[in-house]
Amino acid sequence: MMRRTGKMYLILPLCAFLLGSCALLKPQQQTAKEKTEKPANENLVFIDGIATPRTGKTSEHRSKTRNTSISAVPTGVNSIEEARSWQFKYAQLLDLPVENVVNEKLFNFIEDWWGTPYQMGGSSKNGIDCSNFVHTLMASVFQISLIGNSIQLYSQVKKIKKHSDLQLGDLVFFAINRKKRISHVGIYLENDRFVHASSSAGVMISDLRETYWVRYYAGAGRIN
Repeated sequence: MMRRTGKMYLILPLCAFLLGSCALLKPQQQTAKEKTEKPANENLVFIDGIATPRTGKTSEHRSKTRNTSISAVPTGVNSIEEARSWQFKYAQLLDLPVENVVNEKLFNFIEDWWGTPYQMGGSSKNGIDCSNFVHTLMASVFQISLIGNSIQLYSQVKKIKKHSDLQLGDLVFFAINRKKRISHVGIYLENDRFVHASSSAGVMISDLRETYWVRYYAGAGRIN
């Protein structure tokens, strides 16, 4: 019995040592495991509340300026499908929302005369000059009777000093010839666009901000 009891005293300390060593090894093994495992959200980078992969690949959303949505429809139109082709055409030419293009009489007139060739002294669909085109449009659309060439029209209008004060139906004048006198006239529409009978392309819409027209712009006026 004494010998067996002595052996027991030797075994008990050894078991305690082994149990203690397991307890020491366990946290070390967990630490190593934690180092090898990454949290599920570590692959994401948060920018302004948006989670994106670290690769930098993100979905793109490009907004278009003047984008026509379903709500941007002409007055009195219940859905975008009811908007007419001329409204989309001139909204694009004037860089305006479709709901702003509602003057059907004006744009039907322009559409009817579009591309009519320039002809000095002409006043028909076979050929028309800038002043006669102004006479015809103003009479047909605005019921305003005008006479005279571009120089004479310039003397009849009330001058508009500020470009920002231009309104639909105002006349815009240009001095293109070498003598720097008025030689061309058009009708202001909206958003710096004007309609006129150009010598190069006939009846068309141009932009006052284009370099050519900025160079020769001589002023604007309103019919009293």
